[in-house]
Amino acid sequence: MTHPLFTKHEATLDKALAAIETRGYWSPFAEMPSPKVYGETANADGEAAFKAHFGKTFELDQPSTGDTVGKERSPFGIALDIRYPKADPDALIKAAGAAQAGWRAAGPKAWVGVSLEILSRLNRASFEIAYSVMHTTGQAFMMAFQAGGPHAQDRALEAVVYAWDQLRRIPAEAHWEKPQGKNPPLAMQKRFAIVPRGTGLVLGCCTFPTWNGYPGMFADLATGNAVIVKPHPGAILPLAITVRIARDVLREAGFDPNVVTLLATEPNDGALVQELAVRPEIKLIDFTGSTQNGNWLERNAHQAQVYTEKAGVNQIVIDSVDDMKAAARNIAFSLALYSGQMCTAPQNIYVPRDGIRTAEGHLSFDDVAKSIAGAVGKLASDPARAVELTGAIQNDGVASRLDEARALGEILLDSQSLAHPAFPEARVLTPLILKLDAKTDEAKFTKEWFGPISFIVATDSTAQSLDLAGSIARTHGALTFGAYSTDDKVIEAAHEAAIEGGVALSINLTGGVFVNQTAAFSDFHGTGANPAANAALSDAAFVANRFRVVQSRVHVAPMAAPAEAGQTA
Repeated sequence: MTHPLFTKHEATLDKALAAIETRGYWSPFAEMPSPKVYGETANADGEAAFKAHFGKTFELDQPSTGDTVGKERSPFGIALDIRYPKADPDALIKAAGAAQAGWRAAGPKAWVGVSLEILSRLNRASFEIAYSVMHTTGQAFMMAFQAGGPHAQDRALEAVVYAWDQLRRIPAEAHWEKPQGKNPPLAMQKRFAIVPRGTGLVLGCCTFPTWNGYPGMFADLATGNAVIVKPHPGAILPLAITVRIARDVLREAGFDPNVVTLLATEPNDGALVQELAVRPEIKLIDFTGSTQNGNWLERNAHQAQVYTEKAGVNQIVIDSVDDMKAAARNIAFSLALYSGQMCTAPQNIYVPRDGIRTAEGHLSFDDVAKSIAGAVGKLASDPARAVELTGAIQNDGVASRLDEARALGEILLDSQSLAHPAFPEARVLTPLILKLDAKTDEAKFTKEWFGPISFIVATDSTAQSLDLAGSIARTHGALTFGAYSTDDKVIEAAHEAAIEGGVALSINLTGGVFVNQTAAFSDFHGTGANPAANAALSDAAFVANRFRVVQSRVHVAPMAAPAEAGQTA
């Protein structure tokens, strides 16, 4: 049975299906905050909607204890003072279970149609969400708009279309006949029911709450599951807005809005999360965060299908380049973007200690290191421009990690504080770059140093660099891997290292594409082939295990053979 919202968005769904098959560029959501696309007053209206939350309790008509929670702080120094309804996990689980029955019965076209309508309305709220992402995560506005809005919506739609691609392959019913020679054939009429796994739990992160949270949330919804959204205590507002919009759509479509609920918590909520994660009613968990917490979920939440994205050590191998300045500019941008607070940001840069070849001649290791450090320094030299790239530091742990990292090796470029022209209280820190040696410092660079911390590592050869890149990705995890070479044999060896490490490879990036950016419908974010993530965003494996098929069959009389042309029945 079709559904009005499925029909409304079917053209978008068809284009998305084509996109995941061709893997070319496509997006239905404009990534630039253009007044022509979003409306002349969209920016001002979105900012006003964001500020309207200040000093108030966020309204959400879901089961609540009557108390409130919330201690979000803007990394840019402005006061938020937003409170959220406190929910009892038992009450949310009960409400989700009750809502699940009607949602399951509606069927795949309703699940997909409602999901697409939610996304359409989230796109209209992109500015409100962008300011909410900016002032909870520390992303500069343009990144917050793109990554928190259209790009997150792209990833959500990608999960929905992969879900539909799997769901549509299962017929509602089938007639089955097995020939028996001279005897009448055996005949069965079969029905196939798609059964969602159960209540999902989405555990949000503090740096990219929507970009990382939407895939799991929408994969659950599009496969018929209810979902409890549990944001990181430091970044609740973007997902609270999302949940409220989702509930509005569900209610208007005739469903119990408790198909989607919000579990907002105070900081230091680890014990609550662990208790909730092992509840027998929780059948799906999506998590982005630390290796420690991700590993705990994988080892303990046995009743659930668990999808995790954890820490990784992202790496770049430099063998040879045509244009060192262009390569250095590209790498510098990746190191400075959001002050390295991206799961895809590079950390280790391997350079042969004897130097590299370039179109202009040989460059020593120190020349290469100075070129990269100099390019980063140039980006940070104008604070007014730099802060729009670096954003602000979200987590206190990043600042303390910088102090610890300074003692690891020779400092090629020290981190410095920048004054933000618009937000005097913002905590802005530029990248720290250190020199290390593969012979003596492997223990230092084989763990993730999350934040604006990177190492230029001297190796014996490009072969050793590639070996390190592949083995570290395989054993410690990685989401990105970059390589620079003018030698086809080296590029082929880099491909092999990427396959060994189970990590996505980018080759010779010098323009406007950067190693820490991935495009929905084309790039697979994560592979599930190394410890950094046990799933990819998105592919069939990310959605197909969120539902099951239950069949029934009944013996029937064989179907009559069709009459031949010219004969009467």
